[in-house]
Amino acid sequence: MRRGLVVAAVVGAFAAGQVCMDAGSADALTLPNGYKRVVGVDGTVVQMWRIGEKATPISSVAANGAGRSALISGKYKVRVSRGGGNVQLGYLVGCQVQLGDLTAGASMTLTPAPSATATISLPLAPGQVVDVANIFNKDLSGPTVSLETQAQQIDVQGCGGYAQAKSYVRVTATSDYNSDGVGGVKGGTVTGSGDFVQATLFGAPFSLN
Repeated sequence: MRRGLVVAAVVGAFAAGQVCMDAGSADALTLPNGYKRVVGVDGTVVQMWRIGEKATPISSVAANGAGRSALISGKYKVRVSRGGGNVQLGYLVGCQVQLGDLTAGASMTLTPAPSATATISLPLAPGQVVDVANIFNKDLSGPTVSLETQAQQIDVQGCGGYAQAKSYVRVTATSDYNSDGVGGVKGGTVTGSGDFVQATLFGAPFSLN
């Protein structure tokens, strides 16, 4: 299988860090599709889709009995009716914690994401939840952004019990958005008095092997 992150915008596309990986004989779990629509007070509409997300449990490379691992694939799309904004893809990962209704919050440990070519490898104690932010972080250069993960590996170490994870896509949209990041990939600033919308679409939780 191939692992990496493919991002397609209205003006073009690029592929990041694809490498070959043997996923073993484990069966992929097909996760439910998702959709969310949020309307700001001034009429800005943000739509978010999650399509064809799958999780394939695999053996952890550590092979020590306390490792949990899975490969994640899926397609995500964001559409903003006007203005600009920022799109982020991340994961919540927990050890012996049910993630069903859990959303990202201040009580979690925030971990910067690795590059698109790297495995997400986390040491987790029982009861701990980590927010792995910014797997994908890019300012909107047009009204629509589509992205695809291809066998992105999540590997948890130190978790003797079950481990779960789930994806999320977070959008910040406004009619007054200025990018101040290098190359427009680190988010920007909101100025003026235009509409401001923040929305998050969470995926379904899945188990790590």
